[in-house]
Amino acid sequence: MKNFKCGLLGEHLGHSFSPQIHRQLADYSYDLFEMPKEDVEGFLKSDRFDAINVTIPYKKTVMPFLAEITDEACRIGSVNTITRLPGGGLRGDNTDYFGFSYMVQKSGITIHGKKVLVLGSGGASETARTVCSDLGADTVIVISRSGKDNYANLSKHSDAEIIVNTTPVGMYPKNGAAPVNLAEFPALIGVLDMIYNPSKTQLLLDAERLGIPHINGLCMLVAQAKRACEIFLGTTVSDGEIDRITSAITAETGNIILIGMPGCGKTTLGELLAEKLNRELIDTDALIVQKAGMAIPEIFAKFGESYFRALEHSCVCDAGRLSGKVIATGGGVVTRSENYRPLHQNGKIFYVNRKISELPTDGRPISQSTDLNKLYEQRLPLYRSFCDAEVKNDRPIEQTMHEIIKLYNR
Repeated sequence: MKNFKCGLLGEHLGHSFSPQIHRQLADYSYDLFEMPKEDVEGFLKSDRFDAINVTIPYKKTVMPFLAEITDEACRIGSVNTITRLPGGGLRGDNTDYFGFSYMVQKSGITIHGKKVLVLGSGGASETARTVCSDLGADTVIVISRSGKDNYANLSKHSDAEIIVNTTPVGMYPKNGAAPVNLAEFPALIGVLDMIYNPSKTQLLLDAERLGIPHINGLCMLVAQAKRACEIFLGTTVSDGEIDRITSAITAETGNIILIGMPGCGKTTLGELLAEKLNRELIDTDALIVQKAGMAIPEIFAKFGESYFRALEHSCVCDAGRLSGKVIATGGGVVTRSENYRPLHQNGKIFYVNRKISELPTDGRPISQSTDLNKLYEQRLPLYRSFCDAEVKNDRPIEQTMHEIIKLYNR
C-alpha cells in the first residue's frame, strides 16, 4: 500500500491538513499537488498519482478530463475525488456531500424549513446547496459576486436563518476577514463555515460573540477524507474515526497561548511546553524586538507606549494565525481588546497567575514605572476575560506545565 500514490490537487495548499488526516486513515503516500490552472490537464494525464482529492478552485475544472462521473457528482456539479478506472481513464466522485452532511449533523443546527444563504458559487457551494435542499431547507439562496443575489443586495435576505460559507474569505493566511456582517441578519440561528484553518474564522468569532450556534469545516474535511479513503482502497472505515481524527487534528494544530503579568513565568513555561510537546515557541516580545530592531525599553523610551502597543498588535496577529505553536505574550497584551481575536482564533489561552512579590521588574518598563499592586488590580479582570483557563505558577514550574497540558487536552 505504501506504493499507492494519493494526494490533493489545488491552487494554494499551504494551509491544508489533509496529509495529517490521511496518514491516520491508511498507509498510502499522500502529497500536495499545488499548481496553476494551466497545468491541471497535464497533471491529470500523467502517472503521478493513483487516486487524488481535488479542492478549490478545481472541483469543476477537472470534470471535462474524466471518463466517468458518478451520479451524485453529476447532481452536485463538482468532483473532489478521482480514481483510475480498470480499463483506463479517470472516474470522478464527490465525497463532500457526505462530509457536509456530517458537519450539519455534528453542528446540531436544523436545516429543515429554514432559509439558507450559501456564500460562494463554486463547487463547494453546490455541495452545500444540494445537501441543504435534501435536508428540507425552505429556501436556499446562493450569494455570488455578480449573480442576481450578490453581496451588494444582501439586505433583501436579512431574514436568512442559516449562513453557510463556502468561500475562502478569512482562510489562512488571510485571517481576520469575514464575507458578511452577521449583525445584519437578526433571524440567524446557525453559521457553518467550511474553512478549518483558522479554527475560528472572523465569521465564526462574530457568531460566537453574538451567541449564534456555529461550526468550522474540520469535521467535514475529515468525514469526506474518510469516504475518499474508502473509495481509494475499496474498503470500509468506521465513522468513529471521524471524531477521533478531528479531535487529534484539533489538538495537534491548536496553539497554546500564555498570558499574565510581566515576570510571571510565561517564557520559561513556554520553553518547557515547546520542548515537551515538540512545538515551536513564539515569543511576541521577541517578535517585537526583531521587527523594531531594538530592545523593548528602548522602544518605550524613543516612541512611547502607544507605538509599542501598535507594534505588539501586529506581532500578535502574525503569531495568532499560525498553527500548532506555543505562544508567550507580553504582560500588557490584554490592555488592547483587539488582541483577543487573533489569539483566540486558533487555540486556548492560559492565564499564568503568580504572586506579586515574586514578579521581577528588571528590563520591564511598565513594571518599573507603575505600582505592581495597582497594575495587578487593573489587569486581573482583563486576564480573566481573555483566558480559557487560569493556572497558578506558585509551585515547581513543571507542575504548572503539566496542568496546562492537561487542561489543553481536556
